[in-house]
Amino acid sequence: MKRKLRHIKRVKERVSDKVVETASTIHPLTPRAEEPPSLEDVPRITNENITEHREEVLKGARKYIYPLQHSKHRIVVVTLSIIATAVVVFFVYCVLALYRYYQYNTFLYRVTQVVPFPIAKTDGKFVDYENYLFELRHYVHYYQTQQQQDFSSNNKQLLQFRKQALNDVINNAYIKELAHKNKILVSDKEVDARITEVRDQNRLGSNNKVFADVLRNYWGWSVTDFKRSLKDQILAEKVVAKLDTADSQRAEAALDQLKAGADFTALAKQVSDDPSAKDNGGDYGIAISKDNPNVQPQVVEELFKLQPGQTSGIIDAGSTLEIVKVNQINGNTVNAQHMSFKLQDITVYINSLKAKKPPKTYVTF
Repeated sequence: MKRKLRHIKRVKERVSDKVVETASTIHPLTPRAEEPPSLEDVPRITNENITEHREEVLKGARKYIYPLQHSKHRIVVVTLSIIATAVVVFFVYCVLALYRYYQYNTFLYRVTQVVPFPIAKTDGKFVDYENYLFELRHYVHYYQTQQQQDFSSNNKQLLQFRKQALNDVINNAYIKELAHKNKILVSDKEVDARITEVRDQNRLGSNNKVFADVLRNYWGWSVTDFKRSLKDQILAEKVVAKLDTADSQRAEAALDQLKAGADFTALAKQVSDDPSAKDNGGDYGIAISKDNPNVQPQVVEELFKLQPGQTSGIIDAGSTLEIVKVNQINGNTVNAQHMSFKLQDITVYINSLKAKKPPKTYVTF
């Protein structure tokens, strides 16, 4: 024990009082406060060395910028790859659905309205697949909704509609070619005038809402769709009236004779293509009202403009040229006669063009 005390005394004598005092203030569990850095160690920036310091700072930042740029480039590449793959898959799906499985759902119809997939080619011009679906879908809609036809169990009838729709759009393409060559056009005003004629005769519903409902329920059409179909119909009528010069000349000759004083009844028996004219001189045999469904709307429109004893000019009634005479007016009905000049069917001119320039189709039903 005495030896340990002597050893401690010797150690104490060797350690200075200042060191002992400092050590006594240090707590082993308390972290030592860091001393503020000396400003003498901070490098001074001057005009001479500012470029060097700037480069040093940028060098430290580049190690963070370069990886970010690399990541952005990779994101762009991956995104473009995904988009390209999606486009290819979408295109392949559409091609298979349209050309192999002959689908006609609403999605594909909307696609064909944007992307001009061809279904046929006539005289070097493509016929859009959308035209075919436009025709096919209104056939299908009518028979499904109005006739309760189930096409999943009657593929034979659906096949018939497919062929009919394809034939219709090819014929329409040839009609437009004939119209272009003969400078025949149909304006929107002509379409609206035809609709007004029919509406005034109460053949398309009593008001716009009923008209739109009838189109939607029966054909799955909008008013715009109906105008499109009607425009094609009027164009075909005008093409026939232009090309069938023989029957047009017959009608003009008959009109000239009437103007010269010929008897309507006797002339109708001689020149009219209506079989009934041979027996009754073209008398309709009924009182005709504005909503009579058995007389063409163009003819009805003209009849109610005439006074008793007056004769009309040549009326283009679509498949025939008509000349009418009003004999009597009884309130809202008229009694009248007519003579008809049957025009050639449009297929006569279409088939002639097809023989010279056969169509090419891209589907096989």
